[in-house]
Amino acid sequence: MAEKIEMATVSSRGQVCIPNDIREEMGLKDGSKVLFVLSNDSLIVKKVNMQTFEEATKPLKDAARKSGLKEEDVAGIIHRFRVDKKAKK
Repeated sequence: MAEKIEMATVSSRGQVCIPNDIREEMGLKDGSKVLFVLSNDSLIVKKVNMQTFEEATKPLKDAARKSGLKEEDVAGIIHRFRVDKKAKK
């Protein structure tokens, strides 16, 4: 895929129109899903290929199984993460 650089304007409602040639190149149609990733001062927009929930979560389940993580451990991990995040603010 050749590199394309296009510019768009953010509307007062926070909407951005993806330029037509980029939509065509990416195969983005009405109803297509995109993912926004903010990293430092860069915003990445990535096309999302729809998968079943099982397909999308399989790598996470495999990693959890390999690490020995159990379902009953999750609530405690989330709680500790939230406490740590509040402490950093």
